[in-house]
Amino acid sequence: MAMAVPKGKGLIRSLVRGFARTKKRHPAEAVAGRLAEPAMCERCGAVFSRRAWRRDRRITGALLARAAWVRCPACVQTAEGLGFGRVVIRGAYALAHEPAIRRRIANVAARAARTQPERRLSSIERRDDRIEVITTSQKLAHRIVHELKKAFRGRATYAWSDDGTLFATWARER
Repeated sequence: MAMAVPKGKGLIRSLVRGFARTKKRHPAEAVAGRLAEPAMCERCGAVFSRRAWRRDRRITGALLARAAWVRCPACVQTAEGLGFGRVVIRGAYALAHEPAIRRRIANVAARAARTQPERRLSSIERRDDRIEVITTSQKLAHRIVHELKKAFRGRATYAWSDDGTLFATWARER
């Protein structure tokens, strides 16, 4: 008796590998080349291990002895004021409740930085009738706008560009 092969979408999709990348590289690795492991950031103390920057790794004397001291991509972006995410916060409500909005942004950034040190705030500035936030990753910018919409309601828009940056806006008038 022949056994029937299940024909669900999961099996079909698992066999199709036409668009899978064979050489997975982080964006920072593509620009600067691959770092020697382990490496430690001289500014924030993040550890480059298993091709990712981490904060949860235990630092031992042996690790410190063989580590190369460099600056992580997030520290470089923060020092230069660059970022892959830009958030613009507009509206009368946002300006009236600026301290609460800044606290919410700081909380979201702190939660992201705990596990993923490459996701940080580069700058928060108030300009005329809006607040501009620059982040080192587009995911953090997306998360900030999502959390603002969840906490304070309002409208959110997202626009991704071809170079990997995100321009997000959040607005609430009343």
